Amino acid sequence: MFYLLDIIGTMAFAMSGALTAMNKKMDPFGVFIIAFVTSVGGGTLRDVMIGRTPVGWMRDLNYVYAILIGFFLALVFRKKLDRFRTSLFLFDTIGLGVFTLIGLQKGIDIHLNPVICIALGTMTACFGGVIRDILCNDIPVIFRKEIYATICIIGGIVFFSLKELNLENDILYLITSLVIIVIRLMAVKFRWTLKPVEKE
Repeated sequence: MFYLLDIIGTMAFAMSGALTAMNKKMDPFGVFIIAFVTSVGGGTLRDVMIGRTPVGWMRDLNYVYAILIGFFLALVFRKKLDRFRTSLFLFDTIGLGVFTLIGLQKGIDIHLNPVICIALGTMTACFGGVIRDILCNDIPVIFRKEIYATICIIGGIVFFSLKELNLENDILYLITSLVIIVIRLMAVKFRWTLKPVEKE
């Protein structure tokens, strides 16, 4: 189930990236590149930083297939996808929770400090979007509007707090991902944002 959610999250991120690129009027190759980096940019950066090479998507082509499917779905149904934005948002939110957990676990596997593990989880979940926005010549969304990265950090803190209770891994993963998903949904519903820093 964890692996399946990872694949679904990858596909959702690819569709999100592709739609962003199409809004910027890029050609099909540009749309594909943006879809690709949105999906695996964070995980690739994480793997390079911890010395895990070849990086994840090079080891398992199912991720590449998921990106291709997301890209083609966005390309073919781009005019109808507005009707499914709620579904895409839900998949994106699930991806956020799953990708955060994957980053946390990668850090734990090589015995890194919990603070570094939380940073890896946040990077895995968010930095694909950061790379997407930079390539699209925008200030990354997570730096100016949504509390996207903050949710990942909260999820990481919850994860390590619960880990002290010696819960089974499945329960630990489930609770942490639910916390991330619920906070994300509430943040969007109630328009929670961090106040921008302005020069006086």
